[in-house]
Amino acid sequence: MRRRIFGVGSLSLLLTVIGVVWGFTFRGVCVGDNILNALGIKAWSNGDAGTHYTVYYSLIFFAPAFVLGLKHKKDFGATSGMMIAALVGAVLVFSLIFITI
Repeated sequence: MRRRIFGVGSLSLLLTVIGVVWGFTFRGVCVGDNILNALGIKAWSNGDAGTHYTVYYSLIFFAPAFVLGLKHKKDFGATSGMMIAALVGAVLVFSLIFITI
């Protein structure tokens, strides 16, 4: 049995974790909101309410995570990073579609 090695595909899992930490609130703190506010970019459509843009910005991390995991399946964490990114990304896209309808 061959042991999986770290490679480019391993970034898939890392990007997925960053996307989750970026887009979701843990214990009242959203890392993505803090970073966007520091950059002068709005995190919410209406002050502290409305559409939470940060969640959709997290797709910037999930899309490359999916592609890297798909192309480099033999690297450590690539397959799990790809699958988690696909699941969370699909949920976000479908929620965006249903919110706008």
